[in-house]
Parts: sequence; structure tokens; C-alpha cells
Amino acid sequence: MTDRYARQRVLPEVGATGQARLAAASVVVVGAGGLGCPVLQYLAGAGVGRLVVVDHDRVEETNLHRQPLYAMADIGKLKVEAAAAALRRFNPGIAVDVVAECLTPQNATALVGAADVVVDAADSFAATYVLSDACLAAAKPLVSASVIGMTGYAGAFCGGGPSYRAVFPDVAVEGGTCATLGVLGTAVAVLGGLQAHLALHLLLGLEPTVLGRVITFDARRPGFGGFGFAGSPEPEKFVPFIAPAEVTADDLVVDLRSLEEAPQSPFAGARRLDVDHVAALLAEPPSSRRIVLCCRSGQRSLAAADRLREGGRDNLALVALG
Repeated sequence: MTDRYARQRVLPEVGATGQARLAAASVVVVGAGGLGCPVLQYLAGAGVGRLVVVDHDRVEETNLHRQPLYAMADIGKLKVEAAAAALRRFNPGIAVDVVAECLTPQNATALVGAADVVVDAADSFAATYVLSDACLAAAKPLVSASVIGMTGYAGAFCGGGPSYRAVFPDVAVEGGTCATLGVLGTAVAVLGGLQAHLALHLLLGLEPTVLGRVITFDARRPGFGGFGFAGSPEPEKFVPFIAPAEVTADDLVVDLRSLEEAPQSPFAGARRLDVDHVAALLAEPPSSRRIVLCCRSGQRSLAAADRLREGGRDNLALVALG
């Protein structure tokens, strides 16, 4: 038996049985960026037998301060390919599969179905809700995290615990992104490492379970916090994310992006409204047409949907255009 895992195998919480469980496990990691890099490194280091890396982006120089799997020579390469090469060098005893695609409602079901644990490291509102819906349906645990600026959280959902939607049914439209608000590399590393720990905790079957818990981290103080949400009820109704290909000619498409942000919408005849003015649709005669709200990340679409639902419209769908 290899000595690679000797220091963790000696732990009573792991042992030979736990190490065998890790070797037999399959984890899907969606996102190979700031969160995904430490997740992948620590899961590979722990000996998780199969990692499936899902990401459609390429390495950029602005990634390197917080994504240590990549080097200058990787700039321009697909992240999944560069990450897989680094992980295979690091631990040739595990399998690393790559999916160079954007996560969509169409491919999420198959990805989740093949996993023991799903890790949401995409830091995307749309990806989180899509994965939560798929994991809830398949009874698979989901470890999700997000970091903006110097604060973030990680939590464990579904798999017998409440879903992400049960805890976070709404989203603040004024929330920023790493590109607009910045992000500190060490803050991302802490939360990504915490995600890896939560995934290992679930794979090893440790008690008490981490399902139904969110852990927060403030890198400015610094300090940890969090809360439990076991027993939170699932929403009776919610607005689903759909793939762009599922939009039909009968839908009323509302593109929430500005003309400066996206001069041309991919949907012919799409109306342009921002979140603050989407309520104008409520003044129009009632219609049986489905309203499809689209934006880049899904954040504005979720906020717009909440306003329309408050006004009595419930035939809605969301699209994240990336």
C-alpha cells in the first residue's frame, strides 16, 4: 500500500476503510477557477478516486493570483485541460475526467447522476440553482461556495438536507462580481479549502453531518461564522433556469442587459428592460405567453422574476447567457 496517504489514514476518522471509500468515490467539480483550484488540489491529494472537472473557460493572466493550478505557460489553454494535467502530475493514482462545457440545465442531470458528491465552485447564480435543482431531484449532496471581495461562505445542501433554494430563495440584484468588486486570493483559498473539507466529510460519512450548515468567512476581520438550516422547507414554486435552446417563438423574451453590455440579443424580438423597469410588464394586458428573463449570470433574472411574481405573473423562466 502506498505511503502517500499515511498521514491521513492514521486518523481514526479515516483509517483503511475511509481511504477505500475515498478511492471508490466520484466527485464532480463545476468550476476550475479560484474556488475550484484548491478544491481539486485537496480532493486529489486526499485520494478521491475520480474527479470530473467541468468548465468552459480558458486561463487568463488575471486568474493567476488566485488559481495556483495554472502557470504563465497555461494562458490561453482550456482550464479543464490545464487543471487535469496538473492533477495527474500531482497524483497519477486517480482518474481525472474533463468536460469543457458550460454547465446547463441540459447536462446537469447526467453530471449529477454520476457523482457521489457535487461541488459547486462556479461562483455563478445560475450554476448554483441549476445544480441545487438537479441534486435535490437525485438526492445527491451539493457543496456550494461563493466569495466576493473579502467575504464568502460554504455550505452543504441537498442529499437529504434542504436545497440551496430552501435557504436562499431570493438574490440581491446589487450584488457584484469578482470582476467588479475584486477578490483576495487567500480568501478564495480559505473557502475553496473549506469546500474540499466539507466534501471529504460527506464522502467519509462523518458525524454530525455537515448537511444543513453554512459556514461564513470574513477575511477582513478575520473571523468565521455561520448558521444551520436543517428542516428548512422547500419552496412550493420556483422559477426554473432553462437552456437558450429551450426558448420558443411563443415566449416573450426580456433581455435585462443594457445595449452597452450586449448590443445584440441572441433572441430575435427580445425586449430590453432593466430590473427596475421590468414591472412595466404588469401594466400590460394579461397573457398566456411565458416570460423568459435573461441576463449574463442569472442574478438580474432572478431579481426580475421576484418582482413579476409579486405582481401575479408566474409563467416565467430564466436564462443565463454567460
